[in-house]
Amino acid sequence: MSGSVMRAARALLPNLADYRTARRTWRGDLLAGLTVGVVALPLALGFGVSSGAGAEAGLVTAIVAGLVAAVFGGSNVQVSGPTGAMVVVLGPIVAAHGVGAVALVSVAAGVIVIAAGVLRLGRLVSFIPWPVIEGFTLGIAVIIFLQQVPLLTSPHGAPSGTRSSNAAIAAIQSIASADWRYLAWSVGAVAVVAAAMLLAPRVHRSLPGSLIGIVLVAVAASLLSAPLATIGALPATLPAPALPRMDAATLVSLAAPALTVAALAAIESLLSARVAASLADTGPYDPDRELVGQGLASVASGLFGGMPATGAIARTAVNIRSGGRSRLASITHAVVLLSIVLFAAGPVGRIPLAALAGVLMVTATRMVHAGTVRTIMRSTRADAVAFVATAIVTVSVDLIVAVIIGVACAGVFALRGLARSTGVHREPLTGPAAAGDEHIAVIRIDGPLFFAAADRVYETVTGLTGVSVVVLRMSKLELVDATGARVLTDIVTALERRGVTVLIKGVQPGHEELFRTVGVLGSLRHQNHLFDDLDSAIVHARSHVHRAALS
Repeated sequence: MSGSVMRAARALLPNLADYRTARRTWRGDLLAGLTVGVVALPLALGFGVSSGAGAEAGLVTAIVAGLVAAVFGGSNVQVSGPTGAMVVVLGPIVAAHGVGAVALVSVAAGVIVIAAGVLRLGRLVSFIPWPVIEGFTLGIAVIIFLQQVPLLTSPHGAPSGTRSSNAAIAAIQSIASADWRYLAWSVGAVAVVAAAMLLAPRVHRSLPGSLIGIVLVAVAASLLSAPLATIGALPATLPAPALPRMDAATLVSLAAPALTVAALAAIESLLSARVAASLADTGPYDPDRELVGQGLASVASGLFGGMPATGAIARTAVNIRSGGRSRLASITHAVVLLSIVLFAAGPVGRIPLAALAGVLMVTATRMVHAGTVRTIMRSTRADAVAFVATAIVTVSVDLIVAVIIGVACAGVFALRGLARSTGVHREPLTGPAAAGDEHIAVIRIDGPLFFAAADRVYETVTGLTGVSVVVLRMSKLELVDATGARVLTDIVTALERRGVTVLIKGVQPGHEELFRTVGVLGSLRHQNHLFDDLDSAIVHARSHVHRAALS
């Protein structure tokens, strides 16, 4: 194996430099890890329940994946585990293939994400426009909120046989069949949790409002004998690791869901790591190593019966705000959650599901920033369309399809704007006027010449009438692709076929090889019809017009 390959492989693996700052920051890291662990507990439970995989799967994912990603990931402060976006994808998978498919999808998606990291695809996330990311986030927030509605309407939500996999339709169905007495209790629980989450930070920013709200609801439900459904019994230890059951037919049926999960895990983790790097001076992040780390985290989570994992921006932000500056904080967060499983599984199992729904509803609301929405909607029409389209498709169809459509919308508008910047201008001839100048057209083509602008350039230049010589000025030409070069060839050929002499002036060195390969220069009637300066080209053009007048 060559030295460069060895260095590339080592760059994707943990090393002692990952903990260089821990000697100075370990106290803050431990406190931050404890804080994040407390904050992550209700989210892990809620996301597990909301996905259909169960609260245990959410906890396992937060512990196992959180630890593996902290050690192997490319960010010093990223906190990983189950997230709302992943829950949105997993819900339909559970509905279609059963809970047993989650672990297999987690392992398969993890392998795909690892491969993406090894292939150095981490920088591709930078091609997703900001309005698309925000539209994606808005759509996810709406879905997370709607997913909680069935948990509030009755102990079992809408009848399982009639519930749609679409969150909006399922919410409507569950309301239509609601147990109104149960709904009153569950809405009261949500109100208590929401109030705690809103008021606790005002008392002290470090108070875990979600945990306080859950404790209040759990105690009140127990004292008042409320009919609220609870999480149920949880194991007091982690399950033993095991390979998920698989066969060829199952793997084929889950191939598309695994690709979707992998794409989402990669996108969300890289976006979260990029945002985290901008929140504090915690060192740069390696996007390729981040993919490898998150892929390993999902594989490990699947082996323990958990869910696919991603970087969680909310928990990562709490980590940074609480003083986390090294991987020790994320590792501590996983240890805290493991301790809760080992020593407090009984009390955790008595938490009402409505309380978890309240946590996720508030979390979903906080994901949407009104100022950001206003800014995007007031920016440009292209950005507003991409934002709205992404959000609508996220809620109504699919997350990955939404990103694709959003990027496509942004790309179409960007290409249209770039095409409009391509200029085709007829310029006056330099020097004293001469007889026959009206039969000479100097055409300056500037800006980019690529496939989106090619037809307009062709129609403009070949539409010239009453001329016998056309001088094409290329010195202001910027980007040229193969289509643009081919159109120049077609322009020269079409004009020469009509008896119009074409002269080309100012071919840039960076374009010359492409022009020769595609045939632009070869389509000229004579090699002397290529010029470096405009004056020489005009003198030559006038000589052609003069000869034509004498003949």
